[in-house]
Order: sequence, then C-alpha cells, then structure tokens
Amino acid sequence: MSSGTCRAWMVRLLVVLSCLVPGVLLSVQPAAAACGPTITEPLPDRPWPLQRLRPDLVWPITQGERITVAVIDSGVSDSHPALAGQVLDGTDFITPGANGHCDNVGHGTLVAGIIAGKPTRTSGFTGMAPAAKILPIRVLESAERTFNEEDPQKIANAIRYAVDKGAKVINMSLVTQPVQPLADAVKYALNNDVIIVAAVGNEGSGGGGGQDDAPAYPAAYQGVVGVAGVDKDGIHVESSQIGDYVDIAAPGYEIAGPAPNGGGYAYYPKGGTSFAAAFISGIVALVWGNRPDLSGPEVIDRILRTADAPPNGWDQAIGYGVANPIWAVTSLAAPRAGNAPAGPTALAVPAPDAQDRIRGIALLTGLLAVAVAVLILVAAVVIRRGRSRQWRPGRTPLLTDEST
Repeated sequence: MSSGTCRAWMVRLLVVLSCLVPGVLLSVQPAAAACGPTITEPLPDRPWPLQRLRPDLVWPITQGERITVAVIDSGVSDSHPALAGQVLDGTDFITPGANGHCDNVGHGTLVAGIIAGKPTRTSGFTGMAPAAKILPIRVLESAERTFNEEDPQKIANAIRYAVDKGAKVINMSLVTQPVQPLADAVKYALNNDVIIVAAVGNEGSGGGGGQDDAPAYPAAYQGVVGVAGVDKDGIHVESSQIGDYVDIAAPGYEIAGPAPNGGGYAYYPKGGTSFAAAFISGIVALVWGNRPDLSGPEVIDRILRTADAPPNGWDQAIGYGVANPIWAVTSLAAPRAGNAPAGPTALAVPAPDAQDRIRGIALLTGLLAVAVAVLILVAAVVIRRGRSRQWRPGRTPLLTDEST
C-alpha cells in the first residue's frame, strides 16, 4: 500500500472515530495560535501609580459598579486572571465578525487592565475600578502611529458603536487625524452624555520655552478630557504633549499591566499618555459608580476640581493637575452654580484656594470624628469606674458613714 493510500485511510478512520467518539479530531488538530504576545513575568509588588492614587481606599464606597468603559484600541484579551469576567463581547473593525478579544499588540489589554483589572492572589496589580466592565473595540493593528486615511472613519464608527452599546465612558488611548466624521462622532457621544477620555499624545517637546505642541485628536476636541502623563514625583513627562487642550494628568511613566497571554505583566519603562488616559477613565468609573445622579460634565467637573493642582490652578503641561481619586469620590465640594459646562475646556481656572478649602473641610471633619471617638472612650472609662463605685446614670450616689 502506498504512503498516499495509507494517509487517505487514516483520514477516513479518524472521521469514523470522530462520529463514534466526539472530540477525537479536535484532539489531533493543532491548537489555535494565541492572539498577542505571551508574557509570564510576574508582578508581585504594587506598581507605583497604585501607591500614589490608592483607589483601594474608596472601594468600600465605589468600585465602578454599573459602568461600562469602551476601550477603542488594539483589542482586549480576557485570558489574564485580572481581566477574567471583566471583558464583554465587543467588535472588531480589523477582522469583521470578531468580538474584539484579539489583541496582537498587547496595548489595549494593558489599558483595560488599568481601568478595570481585578485584584489577584499573586500580584499587587489591580485596576482602578474593578467592578466596571470593558467593552472592547478593535481598531488598531499596531501600536505605531499611522496615517492611514481609513483610520479616522474607523475610529468614528467605533465611537458611535460604543455609544449605541451603552458605554458610559470611552477610553481613547490613540491619536488620529481630525476629520469631520470623527468630530461628528465625538459630538454624538457628548450629546448622549457619554464621557470621552483621550491621550494628549507622546510627541511632546518637553515644554521648554512654553511652546505649544501640535494638538492631538480626539483629545483636542471641545468636551473631550485630554490627559497628560506624569512620573513618580508628579512631574510632567517630557514626551507628553502640552497645550491648551490638556485638562488633567495621571501616571504615564514606568507602567506595568496585564499581557494578553501567559498570565504575566508587560512593562513599559517609558510609559505614555495612553496609560495616563486609562487611569482617568478608571477614576471616572469610580465617581460615576458612586454618583449615578451626576451628568457627564458634572463628573468631569468634579474630577478636575479635586485634582492636585499646579500653583496657578492650571497649566498647559498637566492641566488642572494630577488626578486624585480619593478627593474626587469623597470631596464635599459644592456643584457649580447654573448649568454645568459643556466640557473641561470650558471651565474657568478655579480660585487658587479652592483646593485648600476642600481639604480644610475634609481635615476638620476628620478631626471632629477623632474627637468624638476620644470622648466616647473617656465616657466609657468614667462609666466603668463609676459603676465599680455603685454609681449609675440618673441615680443619686449612696452616702456612706464615711461621707457624713
């Protein structure tokens, strides 16, 4: 029997066996190739952005419940333990019919992890809002900036898809050309009370001489939250672009997060405003999860007002300052008088002492709580000692022979 005839009979035999024992053919077929890089390096310690932002301190109040964040990016894998159960079925504008879970780059997966990654037993990493859900929308095939004429339209379609699927927040860690369909899609989202958070770009001049960088879109559109990057010391990262469209800043240097495959963590030593935007999207989810009664502009206003502001209240490198999720969630700041602004770029620079008043109120509240606790403790000691001497509240002390 020839080798070809032998192979043909083997195939027939496998077909027959597959009918009798389901799964036989599956066991001999090659496994589908994993989509995206495989990284197994662990991350046992808590990354520095989480040490600075401390989202866990507000988790007893809010974890971003009922908030869906659309991640328009390179796709989002759901295979990492931190993202298991966090990623909804989305869409893929690269591979029609796919659900957006393929991430050949790893960029979108890390961004999604920063926004809504769950705590795991083996790592100090977590997302900002672990109760939020991610809607993946794949529009990028690589992490490199491209000038493909089809990209802006594709991204515009992605924005509309996110809005129609019920996303409350859209994270856009990307830069593209400002074309009319994109501007119209942004307006569509804002008119539907959806918050768009976007990276301001990584082509910065460092701010030397105060010269503006070329505006990056969609971050530069009116109403979009433009996010810059800072390092461990809260200093503007030189690659982070500057300009009047910068609204707020977040960690954007030495960033780590979930990889698409292998259960490990990717590390970007140079960081980028992509990741800074993700931190802000997570903070938006925290605030909106706690205050669903607020409109999108009111949520943005709250986050900008409670940021750790620069000396002049705003500058073109870090906007209104480095985001502070604890203050954003717990601040007693009063809402603005009249109608809420159309977006962050419509905000007036707050008074220099606005943050100090908020912090003063919070500090006073804390001190009063401590004082009440001390009084309760002292009262307990007094009552216990009084009872040992036969004293009861509202009762006249007994007179003894020694007291007469």
